[in-house]
Amino acid sequence: MSESISPAFSLEFFPPRDLAGQERLVRAAKQMLAIQPKYVSVTFGAGGSTRAGTADAVRTLRNLGCDAAPHLSCVGASRQDLRDILQAYKGEGVRRVVALRGDLPSGMGGDAGELRYANELVSFIREETGDWFHIEVAAYPEMHPQATNPSADLAHFVSKVKAGADAAITQYFFNADAYFDFVDRARAKGVSVPIVPGIMPITNHTQLLRFSEMCGAEVPRWIRLRLAEFGDDKASIRAFGVDVVTELCQTLLDNGAPGLHFYTLNHSEAPLAIWKELTV
Repeated sequence: MSESISPAFSLEFFPPRDLAGQERLVRAAKQMLAIQPKYVSVTFGAGGSTRAGTADAVRTLRNLGCDAAPHLSCVGASRQDLRDILQAYKGEGVRRVVALRGDLPSGMGGDAGELRYANELVSFIREETGDWFHIEVAAYPEMHPQATNPSADLAHFVSKVKAGADAAITQYFFNADAYFDFVDRARAKGVSVPIVPGIMPITNHTQLLRFSEMCGAEVPRWIRLRLAEFGDDKASIRAFGVDVVTELCQTLLDNGAPGLHFYTLNHSEAPLAIWKELTV
């Protein structure tokens, strides 16, 4: 990382489901403005189940002064659905999106939509809107859980970049070597766009293991054992989590990561505690 280029921090939020959630989102976002995020992203439920909520949260965050990037999933959506969403965001002045394949919600069956993969969605966005949107895509240093092998997973990532992606955000991980290995392999395939590490603060043992099982992120054995030992001691879990994740973040930044993307889960305490410990 060049000394003249400061790392770019960004944040992920999810659409609130009720008034209390809305208030928590606004409170967390206001507190996180301290890190001067380059942008914030807002997730999109399986099969578009939070479409309206995503758009509302984007408006809320933009009103707070954030450059907000809605997640956009092609699963379960027609080309016209996607066209309408893109035009609505464009009309509101949104300039950044996170383009994902997305997941089918339970009960949707085989109705996967007209576009099946994220590279097709990226191509569609470019065809419909040209260079209007800065497009972020997902990357998986430890391999997408549905990929057949690391090489196939990397090939799919390369196809998303070639389709027109501007940058990538990785799934979270706790092994820095996995990230650097993935970046090296992507660079060897001609990928030059920024690949920003996704960072998951550790605040809840059970929740972390559940998320990690779903997304294929490996929680190292030593971390799992330490968390299990803390039991219900939330304060110790949070303190341990800040130490572990701060060290990971510092290692990433010191070795050339272009920034960090914090998965906030609509809470500011842990990401802020980590950020305050970093030397950049």
